[in-house]
Amino acid sequence: MSRRPLLVAFPFLASVVAAQPSAAAVAIVEAAAAGDRARVEKLLADGAAVNARDARGRNAVLAATQGAHVELAKFLIARGADVNAQDDIRDSAFLLAGARGHMDIVRAAVGAGANLKSTNRYGGTALIPACHYGHVETVRYLLTTAIDVNHVNNLGWTALLEAVILGDGGAAHAEIVRLLVGAKADVNLADRQGVTPLRHAEQRGQSRIAGMLRAAGAR
Repeated sequence: MSRRPLLVAFPFLASVVAAQPSAAAVAIVEAAAAGDRARVEKLLADGAAVNARDARGRNAVLAATQGAHVELAKFLIARGADVNAQDDIRDSAFLLAGARGHMDIVRAAVGAGANLKSTNRYGGTALIPACHYGHVETVRYLLTTAIDVNHVNNLGWTALLEAVILGDGGAAHAEIVRLLVGAKADVNLADRQGVTPLRHAEQRGQSRIAGMLRAAGAR
């Protein structure tokens, strides 16, 4: 039986067939994941689409970002890669670069029109995981953009809450809290249990951060 009668008899197969990525799509994403710029350039020259996606929904620039291939990611962005394209787990090049602190990719992505309101699978903007993981320079840069400093993720946490709850209270997270306070983060915006950033800092023995929060009017 040919493919067409099968699709007529079993229409659900149409979406399965349509979802299969082309060989060229798989090839360019795999090359980007491996950091193989020469192969990426060759595939593009041969007609591969810069935003082709693999079976996981990744485009090449996301795969390059996952592999920390910064210069390749920047090259792909310059070639028109979609920095907002999200894969099956809602990662995009922009969101992942923020979470991993790849400043050059974040900066290039913002310059290419990154959606500052886009959110990851936890409902967080690029700023929130950057605060979580202590990426000071990424946080500093994102706070110069129009990103929402008081966005609340699916856990009920803002960037400030995440910096306190998931941070270690050390120098990097203290600086991030200072930056967030300077950017007018709401120091009294509590989590879903009604616990404020100050109370979380006190519970965790983060005395330096607690002092900064009190000075900013936290309760």
